Amino acid sequence: MDGVLKEVLPRFCRDPGDVTAAPVGHGNINDTYIVTTTAEKFILQRISALVFPEPLHVVANFQKIADHLEHKTAAIAPWWQFARVVNTVRGDSFYCDEAGGIWRAQTHLDYLSVRLLADSRQAREVGRALGIFHLLVADMDCRGLHDPLPGFHNLPQYLSRFDSIRSIECSMTESISYCLAAVEKQRENAAILERSREDGILVVQPVHGDPKIDNFVFNGAGDGVGLIDMDTVSPGLLHYDIGDCLRSCCNRSGESGAGNVHFDMEICRAVLAGYLHAAGVLLSSAARDHIFDAVLLLTFELGLRFFTDHLMGDSYFKVSCRGENLQRAVIQFRLAEEIEKLEIQIRDAAEI
Repeated sequence: MDGVLKEVLPRFCRDPGDVTAAPVGHGNINDTYIVTTTAEKFILQRISALVFPEPLHVVANFQKIADHLEHKTAAIAPWWQFARVVNTVRGDSFYCDEAGGIWRAQTHLDYLSVRLLADSRQAREVGRALGIFHLLVADMDCRGLHDPLPGFHNLPQYLSRFDSIRSIECSMTESISYCLAAVEKQRENAAILERSREDGILVVQPVHGDPKIDNFVFNGAGDGVGLIDMDTVSPGLLHYDIGDCLRSCCNRSGESGAGNVHFDMEICRAVLAGYLHAAGVLLSSAARDHIFDAVLLLTFELGLRFFTDHLMGDSYFKVSCRGENLQRAVIQFRLAEEIEKLEIQIRDAAEI
């Protein structure tokens, strides 16, 4: 156990008995541990100050969303699972270590998670779970939420940032050339969602922000019963979540996977069927017309972010070796190409 953990654990552990802390999860951002004592088990996390400019905003948002879900689920969905805040032994919602790192804890959920959907039923459950989450938070006052990542999912801003650093000297490999061409190909489409928001076609409400497949909670029967990782909850567009969820679920090779990149339309139809059955009431006909744009642009956005991070020296996403973010970018850009070929089918699926 490293020195920082030795400092932090006593601040949260109410039981002085044996304590173990093991890394958990596959996240690219925060340092996350599952802590086990003789009396309890909880999740301990150091919030990345390199990613979140105001880590305490993440702490405050989590408290607000947990309080809201406590009230809403008790009334309409008591089976919904979500993490609660675990305070320090002094009753604080976070601890600041000697180096200035912000740590917070939350209850451990005994649940099943997946990294690759097994079948259409599981995919439908993912869509249903995302829809239920959107319904549960639809009446939250956005003014009560911080924006933990200003500009998160604002694709025109990511393009501006990319343009400001694209002159960084690097070897012009085949992968670099491919990524540069992919960026130019999608550039003119980048503002579609933001223009639709400005025009009032797409409405801002609280969204999860990172509904990738391994953030969904399943029970033993395989039902989608919750979402974890609320760090990115903020005011946004439902389409950010819908697009990112489909990007994650329908890419069968994963963000760092090898092999042929493939967008699985069977899974896409099932996710959308589950979502629209649960939360279709939240989407106007015009909003449904933008679901294809959301899938395409959220996929392109992640590719752009991976590519930008590679050019900047891997300062945002965790990597195991140099070049991993470039590989991730290539995969997302290839996935975007596959999505473009399926435009008619995706639009038809959004009209279920």
